[in-house]
Amino acid sequence: MMMTNREIVSAYYQMWNEKDFDKADKLCDEDIRFRGSLDITANGIEGFKEYAQMLTKAFPNLYHAIEISVFENDMAAIYVTYSGTHEGKIFDYEPTGRRISYSGASFIHIKNEKIYSINILGDLNSLHKQLSS
Repeated sequence: MMMTNREIVSAYYQMWNEKDFDKADKLCDEDIRFRGSLDITANGIEGFKEYAQMLTKAFPNLYHAIEISVFENDMAAIYVTYSGTHEGKIFDYEPTGRRISYSGASFIHIKNEKIYSINILGDLNSLHKQLSS
């Protein structure tokens, strides 16, 4: 059964919130080009999964809340608020146990019912301020 682009994007964020990254095999192109909210690039499914594991190790309860979504042909623009608790080392910051929240804008390209590329612009200034204070 064909999924709409809206359903694919919804399933993608559900995958993140459930921390079930095996779903990436179904949702993403095997050669996905990915730039995450931390300004880290990962290519291919395995690179994407490594990024996801690294991020959820630092923020085990990381939650992606979709605030705004716009769909046009094979593209989607999604404004997301990320929140979680800093429980693992990230960048040069040791765990603080603090709650964090920062925003990001995701630009998603879908091809043949798979996410082909994602480019996320994360508010790293806000994240760094929360991790360092």
